[in-house]
Amino acid sequence: MAPNLDCRMYEQKFPEIDTPVMVQVKSINPDTCAYVLLLEYNIEGMLSFTELSRRRIRSVLSLIRVGRVEPLMVLHVDREKGFVNLTKRRVSEDDARTCEEKFNKSKHVHSIMRHVAETMDIDLEAFKLIVSDPDSVLDPLTRRVEEINADGQKVTKVVPAISDEVKKVLVQNIKRRMTPHVLKIRADIEMRCFELDGILHIKNAMRKAEAAGNKDCPVKISLVGSPLYVLNTQTFDKEQGIETLNKAIAACTEEMDHHKGRLVVKTAPRPMSEREDKLFAEQIARLNLADDDVSSGDDTDDDGGMKFNERDYSRMEDCY
Repeated sequence: MAPNLDCRMYEQKFPEIDTPVMVQVKSINPDTCAYVLLLEYNIEGMLSFTELSRRRIRSVLSLIRVGRVEPLMVLHVDREKGFVNLTKRRVSEDDARTCEEKFNKSKHVHSIMRHVAETMDIDLEAFKLIVSDPDSVLDPLTRRVEEINADGQKVTKVVPAISDEVKKVLVQNIKRRMTPHVLKIRADIEMRCFELDGILHIKNAMRKAEAAGNKDCPVKISLVGSPLYVLNTQTFDKEQGIETLNKAIAACTEEMDHHKGRLVVKTAPRPMSEREDKLFAEQIARLNLADDDVSSGDDTDDDGGMKFNERDYSRMEDCY
C-alpha cells in the first residue's frame, strides 16, 4: 500500500472563523461562486461572488481565476460536512501579508516532511509519533553500506539510516514544529451593579472569576470600558479552556446575583484568531494611552488579589 502523503500543515483540522487562509481556486460557477482548496488544511471551501469585492463587479474573472493562489478570510466552518465558506472582500493588506508569511514558512516545513516520508515510504502522520516516541519511528530505519574487512574482502553491513547526531537534531526540530501551540480563549461579558458599593461587588466578582482558573488555564479578566469586560485564558486544550471560562463566568454570575447585580454574556467562550488577538491588544493599548494622565498604582493589594487603580474606577463609574 502506498504511503499517505496528504496531510494538513497544522494540528487543528479546521481553521478558526476570521482567520486568513491560503487557497487555490479549483473551479468557478459563472453565476454564483468559486470552489477552492484550503492548501494548509487540505479541505474544500466556497467563495460566493457576493464576497469578492466591496465594489461593483464588472468581470468576475478580473478578480478570481482558476489555479490562482491567494489569501481569503474564513466566514463559516461546517465541521460535519468538512466545508468552509470564505470571503475576499474582508481581507486587509495586513491580513494578506501575515497569511502569506505564515503559509510560506509552513510550506517549507511541510515539503521537507513530505519528501522524507516519500523517500522512506512512510505516512506523513508518522511524524506525529516522533514527538512522543521518536525511537519507535527512527530506529527501524536502516541502510546498507559496503566495507572492506580485515581480510581485504568486501562485505555488506546494515547500519542505522541516520547517525545519533542527526537523529537528535531532527527530533528537536520536529518537536519544535509539531508541538501544539498555545490557544487563547476569550469571552465577553457585561456587568452592572446598582447597589451601594456596586463597584466593589464587581471587583469581588472579578476575583471569583480569576479564582476559577488553574495553573494549566489561568483566567484573567480585563475592563475594556464599563460595563464591558473580557475574560481570557491560554491553554493547549481548547475544550479545557472553554470549560474553565464557563466556570469563571458562573462564579462571577453567582457573586453578582448575590448583590442583585446583573451579568450578561455578550460572546460565549471561543478561541481567538490572530486577528482578534491583535485587535484586542491594540484596543487595550489605546485605552491605556488615553488614561496616561491618571496614576496607575499597583495591580495587587495586600492580600495578593486584584487591586483597582484610579483609572479602573473612573472607567467603571462612567456607567453608574
